[in-house]
Amino acid sequence: MIGAALGVVLYNNIVYSAFLLGGVFLSISGLYILLNADFVAAAQVLIYVGAVNVLIIFAIMLVNKTEVYKPVRGRVIRQVATALVCFGLFALLTTMVFATPWRLSDVSPAVVGSTLVAIGKHFFSDYLLAFEIASVLLLMAMVGAIILARRDIIPETPPSTEVYTTAFTLPEQPRELVAAGDDITTD
Repeated sequence: MIGAALGVVLYNNIVYSAFLLGGVFLSISGLYILLNADFVAAAQVLIYVGAVNVLIIFAIMLVNKTEVYKPVRGRVIRQVATALVCFGLFALLTTMVFATPWRLSDVSPAVVGSTLVAIGKHFFSDYLLAFEIASVLLLMAMVGAIILARRDIIPETPPSTEVYTTAFTLPEQPRELVAAGDDITTD
């Protein structure tokens, strides 16, 4: 995990960094499996590796913008400030590691069993309302994204003097119909 994380920040090629980020996410899911958190490990693989990392890679591939970097004034000051912040965070995390009591539990991980049953019980009893509200919000976001994605470029229309409501309509560019057998050529 540490080697892949170092590769993410040290590689100059952003595509390699994105693939190594997927390796970091997979390593974290392996750590969750070692901690007997099987549901969190599966969610880590599905959400972060399967969705977030793939989205990052697609964004990198679609943008593919090459930019010539110009020297920035005050670069050394920014690098020193960044190093100080990183060292401060590292010192804080090290202090927390040494201050935390790492006493092992007397219960064997084999006795604990799967966490899926406990999470399922909480989803359908204690957190049912929040679970349903989250699902409705995700559905609304998905429908909105589909509507926005299917809308073509909106043409510029001159302001008219007619008064009518367009509260529930989406203006779209008119599409031309092509008969089956017409030759489609683009110039």
